[in-house]
Amino acid sequence: MDKEKKESVSFTKGLLQSEELYQYILETSVYPREPEPLKELRDITATHPRSIMATAPDAGQLIAMLLKLTNAKRTIEVGVFTGYSLLLTALTIPEDGKIVAVDLNRDAYDIGLPVIRRAGVENKIDFIESEALPVLDQLLEDPENENGFDFAFIDADKINYWNYHERLMKLVKVGGIVVYDNTLWGGTVAMPEECTPEKMREGRQRTLDLNKLLAADPRVQISLAPLGDGITICRRIH
Repeated sequence: MDKEKKESVSFTKGLLQSEELYQYILETSVYPREPEPLKELRDITATHPRSIMATAPDAGQLIAMLLKLTNAKRTIEVGVFTGYSLLLTALTIPEDGKIVAVDLNRDAYDIGLPVIRRAGVENKIDFIESEALPVLDQLLEDPENENGFDFAFIDADKINYWNYHERLMKLVKVGGIVVYDNTLWGGTVAMPEECTPEKMREGRQRTLDLNKLLAADPRVQISLAPLGDGITICRRIH
């Protein structure tokens, strides 16, 4: 097994029928286009004991395309970890773009920060160490922020996904996009509860509830893409 494949195995997030098929996608389409700073940060993150929390590189590739398709300039990120998706966003948006990035703990972010600095994009990031709901509420206190963001990526505490969604439907403009990570929850959403590992059951139920709510929300057009651990792409239409 070559070095690249060894590194990527620790990042397995795919729900495809075989590890080999997932590796084929990564090695054929994702890694050859992955900017060097992202590869460096992915390699660093692979050694972290909670590396499974990182954004899957194939999901990241689609996020970068969505950012470009929407000409995103102002974005929100809830849940940063070591900053793979944050760095990806910062590399993709224009020079005068800005990201409001929120995480409860900056320890993991500090691991990725040297890579972000070397990539020359730290100036685009406003990192806030906090719970996310107070930050989103504070943003909404300024009327200029309503419909003022182009894109949001959410990879945080599942219990609050719908609370985030309600606020993001005011912050993200009509035509803007919100992406939720982990919406297939390791494939357990299609398993009977009794077949789901105990430690995943609460998250499974929260994910099932979220998916039902998003599917019924007339404010968004949605697509649940089976990339990584499942990402639900919501385009605000009302």
